[in-house]
Amino acid sequence: MKISDLRELLKDKKVVEEINKHLWIESQKAGYSIGIERATDEWLRLYAEGWLKYNRPAEYAERMKRKEGKPAGKKKNNAK
Repeated sequence: MKISDLRELLKDKKVVEEINKHLWIESQKAGYSIGIERATDEWLRLYAEGWLKYNRPAEYAERMKRKEGKPAGKKKNNAK
């Protein structure tokens, strides 16, 4: 998934909390504040897809179908 597609997750308070945790942890490792922009970009790139899969499985499945170019909500019929 593209980061630009995942930016809408930033409206969720739980996601913002996760990004703040990431900011704190990575800043502690670095010995200085890495900044909210870097923390946000890193979290979206590294963890957003997994967070979405765990916390919003239906939305994750829908996004994966769109990514593959499949119509939403339809299943293949393999009956012969």
